Amino acid sequence: MRGSVNSAPQAAIAVPTGWGRWWTELSILVRIQFATIRNSWVWIIVMATLIPMTTIIFMRFFITDPSYENIVQILAGNLLFGIIVMGLNGLGQEISFQKHQEHFTFYASLPISKINFVLANMIRGLMSTVPSFVILLFLGQWMFDVRLHVTPALPLVALLCLTSVVGVGIILGFWSPSHQLTNILCQALMMLITFLSPVMVTADQLPTVVQWISYALPTTYAADAMRQVLLHGWTTGVMLDCLVMLAFSVLSLFIVGKLVSWRVNR
Repeated sequence: MRGSVNSAPQAAIAVPTGWGRWWTELSILVRIQFATIRNSWVWIIVMATLIPMTTIIFMRFFITDPSYENIVQILAGNLLFGIIVMGLNGLGQEISFQKHQEHFTFYASLPISKINFVLANMIRGLMSTVPSFVILLFLGQWMFDVRLHVTPALPLVALLCLTSVVGVGIILGFWSPSHQLTNILCQALMMLITFLSPVMVTADQLPTVVQWISYALPTTYAADAMRQVLLHGWTTGVMLDCLVMLAFSVLSLFIVGKLVSWRVNR
């Protein structure tokens, strides 16, 4: 009877491998990110909507008799601006805050891949941006009394706009030498990439030097894809813009995965 207590074989614990492990890691990290924003979702929506909506209201009352193309340009630019506010500025600062509060020390001790952590943060950016995107889309149409060409291609374009822009914020957050510096850089970069690329205006309205600079910015292709998909739906031009944004997204993942450290340098 002495050995009877431990005589029964213990049940084996199935540890997922391959795609099962990847999916388990990602789903847990996404739930953590969702729990982080769950209690502050109202403020997140307000912050993501306030500046673009203010710009739309300003343009609505100070631009007289705009054409349909001008209206689409205004609405598409402000939809993208909402993504920039939360995706680049907000997420970059949040990741920097986590880094300097040594949250990454906890994540680094877990058997998870950095890419899954980055993907979870991208999905967090998506959760933070989608409500304001939908609000701006419907309120903008109502304010200008127009009906945009909304097609099933719009969610794909919006997703790639988000991932290509969010990647820049994530890189800044991971690289962050100090939270104060990252705060300044995120806000400065948010304004630079907005006004050095054809987000609020068309490319031909920018100076020649700025046009050349804009080709290196993901917002150039995001703005063009957003305008074209709202005007014409899925076209060859939209597809090419989406491929470029996909390349920016993959490049961001590569940079974060290979060149940026989890830990704060002392």
